[in-house]
Amino acid sequence: MAPSKIKNFFARKKAEAKLKFGVAGPGRKLNSTAPPPASSSKAGPSKDDVYVPPKRSEPSAQAKAAANAALARFEGKDKKEFNTSLAAIRAQVRKELEAEKKAKEADAEHEGERQSTEQQDAEAKKDFAVQGVYFRCPMIGEEVLPYKEWKVKIKEFLYEQLAADRGLTACLIIYNCNPKDKAEVCIETLSKCIENIVNNPNEEKYKKIRMTNRMFCEKIKVCEGALEFLHAAGFAEIELDGEPHLIWSEDNIEPDCSVEVLLEALKASEPIPLELDRNLQVLLPSQVKRSNLPPDFFRVSPEEIKREQQLRTEALEQAQILKTKAMREKEELRTINRYKFSLIRIRFPNGVYLQGTFNVYEKLSQVYDFVHSCLMHESAEFTLVSPGGQKFDDQELQEKSLYDLRHVPTVVFNFSYENESKNLTDYLKEELMLLIQSF
Repeated sequence: MAPSKIKNFFARKKAEAKLKFGVAGPGRKLNSTAPPPASSSKAGPSKDDVYVPPKRSEPSAQAKAAANAALARFEGKDKKEFNTSLAAIRAQVRKELEAEKKAKEADAEHEGERQSTEQQDAEAKKDFAVQGVYFRCPMIGEEVLPYKEWKVKIKEFLYEQLAADRGLTACLIIYNCNPKDKAEVCIETLSKCIENIVNNPNEEKYKKIRMTNRMFCEKIKVCEGALEFLHAAGFAEIELDGEPHLIWSEDNIEPDCSVEVLLEALKASEPIPLELDRNLQVLLPSQVKRSNLPPDFFRVSPEEIKREQQLRTEALEQAQILKTKAMREKEELRTINRYKFSLIRIRFPNGVYLQGTFNVYEKLSQVYDFVHSCLMHESAEFTLVSPGGQKFDDQELQEKSLYDLRHVPTVVFNFSYENESKNLTDYLKEELMLLIQSF
């Protein structure tokens, strides 16, 4: 029965009950002429005359399902009702338990893979000759940190300085907190904006920048520090014709500053320099067996390196040919071009090794300076000899880079005292010998 019809049905029944019990009054005999005696109270139905509906038991689940189906048919609906039978409930429970079990198994599998990967990474690190490449930044602090950590620290440091000197700090933020290509484009565009104002002080068109402009969005807005620079240079944000604009006014320039000074600072600023830390280590012969280098040494990702090695192996298997000198040199260059840093080791006659990290473009003379600073006898003459027996005591050779000499990614030099120092038997400083560790 439709809901509207059900409401009408109950309304009609209420009207009938009211007619029967509420207005008829008490009865009397048809042949009686006297009215019934008056009553002190309003006549009404007695307790025995009131209809009490019988109590009905709760319909069963099957009856409910049948009623729902009948109601759906009556309303013209083709509706599939939920099956509440015991078999259907058991099937649904079983299905959900199986799904839960599969989900737990998948989670366990993923967790196992993650732990396996972490274990493999830990094992690989144990085999690294050095744990990473580290830097110093004397302008900011004395910490020795990886490159990525220094970039974060430099950014935090610069943003802390914005309140004190917004203009000059913004120039440094542009240089140090953005990719090089974006920073260069941004600097060029900002310089042109400021130069237009300086060279054309009466031209109003150069004093207004629409912030929805494509050039502004693609070259300025995308760079950190750019908006701060413009604010310091005298630009203020306002809304014109329903669009945000930057409007320049000389009154907005920060005290003790000028657009000429900011323009010069923008062009003269440089990235905050990081100094490569040598990560000096003194090793025993057994510790030098480790030759694998961490990802920090490479220009490309470890995945790309593995892929390249695999392709090279397959190429060698497919074409076993005699290589010309030019082919060997080309392959050698392709190999060393993958590295940014080189691990240099110096073997002393007493079997101890001195190890340091160098940029591939540093000169061999810088390796000599590094060794010289570690010697117990600082005035002693010495030379470094390659594994092939070549002495690098020539000044011209020492001015060549490690890249030019192909001392990448690792090389072991043999240390040898020269001339009057040949009789010396002590090598490294005592405090450095204490760096020897057991792994």
